[in-house]
Amino acid sequence: MNNRMSPRRVSIIVALGFLSATSGTAAFADDVLIAHRLSAELANTAVNETVASCARQGYSETAVVVDADGVRQAVLRGDRAGSHSLDSANDKAYTAASFKSDTSALVERAKTVPGFSALFTQLPHLMLFGGGIVIKMNDEVIGAIGAAGAPGANLDEACARAGLDKIRDRLK
Repeated sequence: MNNRMSPRRVSIIVALGFLSATSGTAAFADDVLIAHRLSAELANTAVNETVASCARQGYSETAVVVDADGVRQAVLRGDRAGSHSLDSANDKAYTAASFKSDTSALVERAKTVPGFSALFTQLPHLMLFGGGIVIKMNDEVIGAIGAAGAPGANLDEACARAGLDKIRDRLK
C-alpha cells in the first residue's frame, strides 16, 4: 500500500487547515485593540525641539510627551525653566491625551458648555490652559505634548507645535 498522498490532496488539506485556523481566530481579532506608540527616540526628539524652539525665542520651557493614556514618556526641563513647569507641562499633555483634544480647544469649550470646567477642579492632573497638543497618526491619537514656561499659553502651544512639526513626517 502506498502511504504517499497526491500533491492535490496535500494542497486541499493544507488549505482547509489554514481556513480552519484563521476562521477560529477571526472572532478574537475584533476583541483586540491595536494601539500605536511613539518610540523613545521620537518622543525625545519632540521634547528637544519644543524646548529648543522656545529657547530660540528667549523663553525657558519644559516639555513633556505622554502616550495616548497620559503616561509620561519623555521630559525635558529647559535651562532656567521654573520647577512648577514640570507639573504644568505634564498636566497639559495629560489633559490633551485624556480628552483627545488640544487644550486650547478645551479652553474654548469650557466657555460655552455649562459645567465642563468643573471637571478640571474635581479630577487630578487636568489643566484648563493652552499648551497641550495631541499627537496623531492618521486619525488615531497616539500621545500628546505639553509645554509650559513661556509667558503665555499661546507661546507654549506654538513651541509644542514646533516639537510636533519636527516629528510629523515620521508619523505615517
